[in-house]
Amino acid sequence: MREGSLEAPIRHPLDWRSADFYDDAKLDAEMRRVFDICHTCRRCFNLCDSFPRLFDLIDESKSGELDTVASADFKQVVDACTLCDMCFMSKCPYVPPHEFNIDFPHLILRYRAVEAKKNGVPAVDRALADTDRYGKWATLISGAANWATRRDNTMMRGLEEKVAGVDRNAELPKYASKTLEAHAALNPPMRDESAPAKARKAVLYATCYGDYNDTSIGMSALAVLARNGVEAKVVHPACCGMPKLEQGMLDDVAEAARKVAAAFAPYIDQGYDIVAPVPSCALMLKFEWPLILPEDESVKRLAEATFDLSEYVVDIARKEGLAEGMAPLDGGVAFHVSCHSRAQNIGQKGAELLALIPEADVAVVERCSGHGGAWGYKKGNFETAMKVGKPAARQLQNADKKHVVSECPLAGLHIEQEIETLGGETPRPERVGHPIVLMARAYGLSNP
Repeated sequence: MREGSLEAPIRHPLDWRSADFYDDAKLDAEMRRVFDICHTCRRCFNLCDSFPRLFDLIDESKSGELDTVASADFKQVVDACTLCDMCFMSKCPYVPPHEFNIDFPHLILRYRAVEAKKNGVPAVDRALADTDRYGKWATLISGAANWATRRDNTMMRGLEEKVAGVDRNAELPKYASKTLEAHAALNPPMRDESAPAKARKAVLYATCYGDYNDTSIGMSALAVLARNGVEAKVVHPACCGMPKLEQGMLDDVAEAARKVAAAFAPYIDQGYDIVAPVPSCALMLKFEWPLILPEDESVKRLAEATFDLSEYVVDIARKEGLAEGMAPLDGGVAFHVSCHSRAQNIGQKGAELLALIPEADVAVVERCSGHGGAWGYKKGNFETAMKVGKPAARQLQNADKKHVVSECPLAGLHIEQEIETLGGETPRPERVGHPIVLMARAYGLSNP
């Protein structure tokens, strides 16, 4: 038996449609098998709050071993997992193809799927995960929605905390007054048909956040792609399902995968690349969906055609070369590498994108923001999210750059709040939604 593995990690499809997947006894046996291996290794002790909770349960048990830890106590370990994938991708020496076959995030996902099937998902959590429904409504009443979710609106935030379990102190994303699709239709950028990448065609998958919250990411992407000759359009068939994956709602995620794959299939047939500006969404299309629906050819073709936005721009730079005309930015950039960017196993593409800007002064920070999607907003999780993300925020602040950016917009928003709590004499950097926004500025393209 090998002590660890030097081989590249692989993942097995989720057997979520089998009866065994939902068998309580078999789930408990697998939880105990994996947790016992984690206990003897403890390499992940400082990654997130799941592992300290697990190790404390074991250390404080009667025998000091897993055998005297009650199965009911496993839930607190599960509740602390954000499905960031960093234990699988960067820490665990026992992931497949090692014979121990450890995939901690997918074990947590299985636990949540079993709980969802047995007990249902609470209405509040279902509502928070239905980003398309509420995003569409919120853009129609964005003024009122943004007023109601402001941190200084103590009355409304107190009510939201009581009713929806959203911590009153968490900074929440603002809603746009019109969707990215509508914005792009009204303000299409002029394409330079003589630019190096003029043969390329791309569909920008708007994503929920890009469509309903920060449209500057998508509009900057369209502007940069047009400047480089790429024929691009915006499409948003449905949410990628990441918020529902976090709740163990695998049937709903599979439905979203089929719907989005079917919508993108005609574009793929016509030679379009699919580009996702949010790392979590790119991760779903490229990796999670094929593990949930391994037999679905449309899902497989979509995965093969999908690029992360930064990955796509860097690919243009390497293969065709970028269009000239970028000027140096005013001030350096502190760049946060998000967990779901790292989980795609494509390298630090956001940092590589920023390095393409003339005289780029980029400081890279590769630590978890602690946010974990909707998880970090919830009462009971927010303080943990702030604790886990503080080292990243401190490094980003100490980089002493004018701008701070993460490819994950929710991580960036959380980091901005983290930096705010640090205080100090260093001027707070300006947060931008994605590295592509800074590239658009470097090109002198109008502010989207």
